[in-house]
Amino acid sequence: MLVIAPISAMAAPYAAMVIDARTGEVLHSRNADTRLHPASLTKMMTLYIAFQAVEAGEISMDTVVTISKNAAAEPPSKLGLRSGQKIKLRFLVRAAAVKSANDAATAIGEAISGSEAAFARRMTRTAKSLGMTRTTFKNAHGLTESGHLSTARDMTTMGRHMIYDFPQYYNLFSRISTHAGMREVANTNRRFLGAYKGADGIKTGYTRAAGFNLVSSAERGQERIIATVFGGTSTANRNAKVAELLDLGFRRAPSRAPLRRPNKPAFVPGDDAVVVAGNDSGGQAAGKIIRLSGAVKTSLRPKSRPGSDAPVLMASASLKASVLPGDIKAALEEAQTTTATAPKATAPTVKRPSARPTDVVLASTEPEVVTRVSTSGGRHWGVNIGRYPSRYKAEKVLLKTALAEMSTLDGSLRKVVRRPAGFDANFMGMTREGADLACRRLQARNVTCFMIGPS
Repeated sequence: MLVIAPISAMAAPYAAMVIDARTGEVLHSRNADTRLHPASLTKMMTLYIAFQAVEAGEISMDTVVTISKNAAAEPPSKLGLRSGQKIKLRFLVRAAAVKSANDAATAIGEAISGSEAAFARRMTRTAKSLGMTRTTFKNAHGLTESGHLSTARDMTTMGRHMIYDFPQYYNLFSRISTHAGMREVANTNRRFLGAYKGADGIKTGYTRAAGFNLVSSAERGQERIIATVFGGTSTANRNAKVAELLDLGFRRAPSRAPLRRPNKPAFVPGDDAVVVAGNDSGGQAAGKIIRLSGAVKTSLRPKSRPGSDAPVLMASASLKASVLPGDIKAALEEAQTTTATAPKATAPTVKRPSARPTDVVLASTEPEVVTRVSTSGGRHWGVNIGRYPSRYKAEKVLLKTALAEMSTLDGSLRKVVRRPAGFDANFMGMTREGADLACRRLQARNVTCFMIGPS
């Protein structure tokens, strides 16, 4: 009897990569440079460019995107967007990151670059800037297309940049579920996130041509490992293999290692964009994106206005002719006479202040410096609003948040705490009730937040 194996068991070529995320050191590799179909691992790049565009001011998370027929027609997995529907970018980002929605990924690309083809070219340019030398993208979602290829090494590099270049967004990949504007959606990676200790992302992928793919990261203590698998035969097989590779990574990685973040690449604009850049205090380019509607064909030299030279010369000649030496002498004598006969100005009377009485008690000129916030009345609580790659960014977010939520954060102390993986942005010196209220109000604004207790 002929037995036909199910499609899920027809494994695509297998490849794997394991690195120490802190240093980038390779701990294990197999077929890591073989070009294969990445499937929905592609969406990591789609989201990375979205985060870049938001950071550069090209688009915002609150930008309302109109869904095209092309995006609405994408096959599952999808959010169920309709042609002509309007939805905020933040919900498209959540749907692409958590549910791996193809329609949301296409809509993101079209919103940023105008068309999916232009966005795919931008994806490939960005990949090269990240050092992903064997990757070519043809679409924003990862469905099988000729020439749309990557490697286990390149996708591991992509995952590492996602963690360290945009830590403020990385928590998206660890959400078991999220609200995507239209409905609550579940994470395609929820089984692995719930089963493996320390796992907090990143992205799954599956097509018949690719097999079951996964780029995963886990953190235990001060160690963080990234493992990538291409060509799993099923979800269970892929998850078991990734767990095995992460275990291998934790065994081989040193318990302590210097954190060497990957170099964040320069912003890569779209085909039709020009960046007018300045430089902010954080040392990163900040500027405005100007989109060109067409190329300049010719540059004509301006012509002189008819007769414009002659009047200038004539005016100069007439001016010289009308000013005679006698006129100059007369004007000089008049000015000297006026100066000599003018009355002298009377100096104003200056009134001296009275002497200070001898019995006045002087206040101290030394300013009083408050070094810590009062903890009276149970003000031992605080809230954390995220971990950032630099102290400057953490302080910037604290100030922005304090201004946006003055009613509940007024009187709290902004505090940046350095951690091995970055800088924590905290508001301290609050009551339990105040911290809880502030956190709930911040979460309503889509700001990640959790309470910090007295311990």
